[in-house]
Amino acid sequence: MFSYFIFKKMMGKSMIRRDFIKTAVAMGTGALILGNPLKLFSSSGPVPEVVWVSGGEPPDLLEKALQGFGGLNKFISKGDIVVIKPNIGWDRAPQFAANTNPDLIAALIKSCFDAGAAKVKIFDRTCNNPQRCYRNSEIEKTARDLGADVDQIRSQKFKNISLPEGEILKEWPIYQDYLEADKVINVPIAKHHSMARMTGGLKNLMGVIGGNRGEIHNKFSVKINDINAHILPTLTIIDGYRILLRNGPSGGNINDVKVTKTLIMSPCTVSADVQALQLFNLELNDVAYLKEALRRGLNKYNPASLKVLKIEV
Repeated sequence: MFSYFIFKKMMGKSMIRRDFIKTAVAMGTGALILGNPLKLFSSSGPVPEVVWVSGGEPPDLLEKALQGFGGLNKFISKGDIVVIKPNIGWDRAPQFAANTNPDLIAALIKSCFDAGAAKVKIFDRTCNNPQRCYRNSEIEKTARDLGADVDQIRSQKFKNISLPEGEILKEWPIYQDYLEADKVINVPIAKHHSMARMTGGLKNLMGVIGGNRGEIHNKFSVKINDINAHILPTLTIIDGYRILLRNGPSGGNINDVKVTKTLIMSPCTVSADVQALQLFNLELNDVAYLKEALRRGLNKYNPASLKVLKIEV
């Protein structure tokens, strides 16, 4: 894969990620790997590949997970522009578990600024009315109060990127602010999905994809991985504080919600999603797009031998 690290070597050590994105889009390469944080670790002890934390409130879950990896500064550097990509897709209050928990997003924003981030951006391409989604999810006000930039998606800011490894799709529009970020933290809520069976990290990236997303639903497992292979984030944090067991992705019935007080974190989106299957008593064969991601090698780690650190708060 034509990655940022290869490109940087070709173009000189001074090239930063934003320069690479602009050049890659212009050249039509488009094969974007948004961070390779494992290279930053220098701990003498074993480094987990996934951290699973349970039994606490969202800020506590996040704090313990970050401690398991040695702190957020293992992923975020001083001066970084960081995109936090939650699920804000639905006009639902937090208790219905259709959107990412706002308390988790608040804690993550604080952690990003503490790690030296220069700017934190938050956005999502919603399925319901964006004003209502942003307001009723409680993410908009919470995030702005903490100094994050919270903007609704603007159609003119989608930019086509080339998908050289795509099996069906060869190009697709992706949100410019996502592409130009120094680091991306993907924060889905774990929930049932009527078509895909489960929403996790891979599915959450639909929120930065432009164009007619209905076209992706035909041969979804192939097309979503055609795109995701080129836009994988720096870090994935799966919000399992509340999970939606039925009638996803929008929910709306409190009886479909289960409080599990869980958080799953990994620099590998695929590995985080594989672990999240346990929340729904699902097997890999039950989620076709996740199985397809593994077939393509989008995982950084072997799912049969994942180094999972489990922490009880």
